[in-house]
Amino acid sequence: MKKLFKLIPILFLILSCQEEGELTRTPQNIVPITPTAILKYYGTFEPTSGIAVAGEAKIYQEGTQYKVKLDNFSVSDGPDLKVYLSKAATPTDFVNLGNLTSQTVYPIPSSVNIEDYSHVLIHCQQYSHLFAIAELIQN
Repeated sequence: MKKLFKLIPILFLILSCQEEGELTRTPQNIVPITPTAILKYYGTFEPTSGIAVAGEAKIYQEGTQYKVKLDNFSVSDGPDLKVYLSKAATPTDFVNLGNLTSQTVYPIPSSVNIEDYSHVLIHCQQYSHLFAIAELIQN
């Protein structure tokens, strides 16, 4: 009986992040990667339990500007999905790069020291559920 009570909240959390929310659908301005951009970091997305994900996160440098590009990326639908640049594999110390949309490139604020961040996360902010983790490797 105790197992059932533990299983119900876990199922609710996983299933509640299956519909796309209003914030996730809002398109952003698309910021392209130029041919002169230098690939600095990359990582392959790994799913959390119950989530389907594919693709890579790549960080490019263009002059003094850094950008995250989601390459060949797909993930299970969910409400209020955000793209985080994080110092760990958990959303505890991160920079919110914006809503996950059809946009694939996200500018990193110039105040961020890119060397301090080791992961790109896809996180359902509304339900505080981590969808995908890409650990970054220096190119």
